[in-house]
Amino acid sequence: MSRATKSAQKRFARVQIGARMEKTLVKVLRGLSEYLDLSLGDLLEGITLHALEGKPPFSPQTLAHIRRLKTVYGLELGASDSHRLIEE
Repeated sequence: MSRATKSAQKRFARVQIGARMEKTLVKVLRGLSEYLDLSLGDLLEGITLHALEGKPPFSPQTLAHIRRLKTVYGLELGASDSHRLIEE
């Protein structure tokens, strides 16, 4: 491992969270994490860290794959639906 790689690494502690999410959204996220070869937790951390800095988390190629996954899993929700969902 190079010095640059070592200096870029950071130590941290993770905690287990009990979060509930819409079913088809979770399917898309799991498919995306597999496509990117990341754990679901790493994917969610990355999305969150990018969002907190106002940066887009995905490349155009990844966004195209997300569109395919949304079609495959039937995800019809969008950003405008956040905080407006009613659980059955």
